[in-house]
Amino acid sequence: MNTLSPRWRRVPKGFTLIELLVVIAIIAILIGLLVPAVQKVREAAARMQCSNNLKQLAIACHSFQDTNGSLPAAVQMRAGVSRTNATFTGNPLTPPANLNFGPNWIVMILPYIEQTALFTSVSSSINSYPTNGDANWRSIRSNQFSTVVCPSDTGTKNAYTGVGGGWARGNYACNAGGIHGPDGGWTGTEGGRIPVNSWGWAGLPTDLAGGGVMCINWGHNIARIQDGSSNTIMLTEVRIGAHLSPLDPRGTWALGFPGASVVAGHFSWDNTLPNNTEDNSDDCEGCINDSRGGMGAWPGCPYQQGQARGRHTGGVNVAMADASVRFVSNSISQANWWFMNSANDGRSHNFGD
Repeated sequence: MNTLSPRWRRVPKGFTLIELLVVIAIIAILIGLLVPAVQKVREAAARMQCSNNLKQLAIACHSFQDTNGSLPAAVQMRAGVSRTNATFTGNPLTPPANLNFGPNWIVMILPYIEQTALFTSVSSSINSYPTNGDANWRSIRSNQFSTVVCPSDTGTKNAYTGVGGGWARGNYACNAGGIHGPDGGWTGTEGGRIPVNSWGWAGLPTDLAGGGVMCINWGHNIARIQDGSSNTIMLTEVRIGAHLSPLDPRGTWALGFPGASVVAGHFSWDNTLPNNTEDNSDDCEGCINDSRGGMGAWPGCPYQQGQARGRHTGGVNVAMADASVRFVSNSISQANWWFMNSANDGRSHNFGD
């Protein structure tokens, strides 16, 4: 029998308003601390996956050389085909054949990145392009696969709509070298030509060379790279331009032009450093100028320059010609960026930022 008076019975006590507000504030603080930590973990994982992608692509390039004796060309282009325009020559009467560029380096290494079936489906067209301009290889352009996509970039679902449309996006480019200016940047290394720094860009000697690694109709032999395979960039990241325009070709895996799957002239003129924020820096057909967003371009300009760009904080991943992968800071000096990208600058190398 309970003999306590009702007034002495313990009544459950709830939270006061102040206590509830304190608890909510503590939870909010914990969430505020947790979210950035989760984001950092996700970005670290994405950066690692991007690095792994570059590693696989670099190894595939090595395997291609083992079979063929040299690295793949950045892009194959028959005589008479425009080197700087993919969709418009400036003359509406120009025959369409003038725009019939061929397969690029990623198309050529498909068998070495577990895409043999895709390559085989168009191999006859790829093999015959140099002799008859067969363009049926383009039927694979809409295929998307993870090896060519950086998980930090969000523009992969929006295809490039130029050149017939349906071109899937990608985030990796080969290094064509080239010095923008009198030597033409993108076209300056075609066939393995070696441009010279005659204008003295970046305050460097005027006899400094700017040779590429994978260029128009030409791929280097890794063992013959003058500056050494461990000192020379072979592949870099590029950013997808789909958020700016469906006609912005930057970040398009099968399109063998600067900004799309090639970097060129990216250490001279107004294209100075990875992820640079200068206006008008990329010279790519159809590009949109977004310098504040790290995607500067000169609208209306034909293909001449394309810079290494990525979504990672502070820099870009690159694969050297020996297939090692490095992270290059946005704050690297322009001289060192030149030395890393030129295959034959002939100077001693110190890549400290």
